[in-house]
Amino acid sequence: MKLGLFSINTGPCCDPIVAAEVAQAAEASGFDSVWTAEHVVLPDPQVPPSPTAPLSPMLDPAVALSYLAAKTSTILLATGIIILPQRNPLVLAKEMASVDVLSNGRLLLGVGAGYLQPEFEALHAPFNRRGERVEDAMGAMRAIWEMDQPRYEGPFWSFSGVQARPRPVQASVPFVMGGRGDGAMSRSVRLCQGWYGFALTPEATKACVDALAVAGSKHERPTSLGRLEISVTPPPGLLTAELLSTYRELGVDRLVLLPPGRSTRDDLLRLIDESSALLRS
Repeated sequence: MKLGLFSINTGPCCDPIVAAEVAQAAEASGFDSVWTAEHVVLPDPQVPPSPTAPLSPMLDPAVALSYLAAKTSTILLATGIIILPQRNPLVLAKEMASVDVLSNGRLLLGVGAGYLQPEFEALHAPFNRRGERVEDAMGAMRAIWEMDQPRYEGPFWSFSGVQARPRPVQASVPFVMGGRGDGAMSRSVRLCQGWYGFALTPEATKACVDALAVAGSKHERPTSLGRLEISVTPPPGLLTAELLSTYRELGVDRLVLLPPGRSTRDDLLRLIDESSALLRS
């Protein structure tokens, strides 16, 4: 079982000194990854299904991970997730390639369709056909990263006769699909190296693992993608040996730990220390 840490760009980690200290502690303790959250804007006042209060600080994922690339050496730098239909895929491809170059190939790119309509409206991003837009944007990003003469024709994005350098260090940047709907499961199987579920109990995790299996029976998975890696963030709380064993038995490869609300620097360092000790025991 691998361990990751969520919220490396929120709360106390908006302080660069704290973010660096926490990421370095996670790396030294054997965590394999740190993960960013993303909302460009948040509804004010907070309305369902918004998970976060409007005044909650949250650094941009690309900026935060670029900074942490310079402060760490081996730990993976993951987005959990970037809301892809809100982004121009070529601009995002440039940002994420830059992170991968500055980290020497440590980017793990989590993306998803999003669900918070007020955020889409504020950004003048279409809320309809989000799943199709995710696939189209992923295709555009792969093309600009991987083709000798990049060219792409999709339903929403198209281009030719352009280059964007430097390219990522990784020959194929790993995409991780977030989401629990049928579309997210299908895209995980067909297009991604991994799937990510946020704030899932063991019961909810089992339902998602079962849904991924169903999607795997319906859709062919390219052999180049390898085995689908499953990452899950449990609800915040103390990780126990029993919970660790339960998630492992469900087929989870990585637990991305979510600090409790209003956590401080000391709380984050304690979470890292206690969780890594549990994993070693």
